[in-house]
Amino acid sequence: MADLERVLVLAGGISPEHEVSVRSGRRVAEALRRTGVEVQLADADAELLPLLSTDPPQVVFPVLHGASGEDGAIREVLDVAGMPYVGAPPHACRVAYAKPVAKALVAEKGVAVPRGVTLPKSAFHDLGAPAVLQRIVDRIGVPLFVKPDQGGSAFGASSADSLEALSAALVSCFAYSDVAVIEERIEGTEIAVGVLDLGEGPFALPAVEIVPDGGIYDYAARYTPGRTEFFCPARLEGEVARAAAEVAITAHRALGLRDLSRTDLIVDARGRVHFLEVNVAPGMTETSTLPLAVEAAELDFAVVCRELAHRALLRGC
Repeated sequence: MADLERVLVLAGGISPEHEVSVRSGRRVAEALRRTGVEVQLADADAELLPLLSTDPPQVVFPVLHGASGEDGAIREVLDVAGMPYVGAPPHACRVAYAKPVAKALVAEKGVAVPRGVTLPKSAFHDLGAPAVLQRIVDRIGVPLFVKPDQGGSAFGASSADSLEALSAALVSCFAYSDVAVIEERIEGTEIAVGVLDLGEGPFALPAVEIVPDGGIYDYAARYTPGRTEFFCPARLEGEVARAAAEVAITAHRALGLRDLSRTDLIVDARGRVHFLEVNVAPGMTETSTLPLAVEAAELDFAVVCRELAHRALLRGC
């Protein structure tokens, strides 16, 4: 069996989630070092390919959020370079990163998803925004939730309780993407369920219940210590917790993911679990849900990082 000795952790990138990625990458690098692995931390820039050629690591651990990091582009380059890496392959990343596509594929497996529409900015311009917005409200009702069709960390995402608020939410959304996902806002308990595969098939970590102090789990609530209260395991009935775990594993498999993922869900008042979206490069910061779930599962975060990297090494061998 190959020994894991050198890992390159990729963090940073040029997306709005740059700072989060840097924090996540540092934490993964520190964890790997605690297990005795030599770690180099680098950004995905013009120096990457020369580095892989002149001083190649055994494995790359991408901790890049947003575009390039999660849309499959960097992983495509790593495949071309013949470099083993942790995480999903490029085609699965592309599918998961496109939220409407991921939602449709997961829904085909019988999972509940919010009703909604996906429309480009041009549709509102060409057809008249007031008329389109009114039809959406008439069809789906309020409250609604608006988010870009791609991206993470809640950039451009907001709630709308009225026609006027929906218009403002779209302005915010279109600052980050030319396509908006407009969905019914499911009222209930917001949870995140991490999935790991350390070599014996994917399994779900304990669900993390998310209670932001302002009611909305936005960027500040996600990454400012003290702004959000987390309960792990989530305060769910056993049957509901098992259903949430099954949904996360179903999403992981349906989208062809690998090694690790995080699925965002809402549990409504009746205990029904609704799929929102999935992340192929979960945050690893001190306020991120995946490390919280790893701890709740009584797993060592450093050992998990090492096992994920070692699994990638074995694939490369």
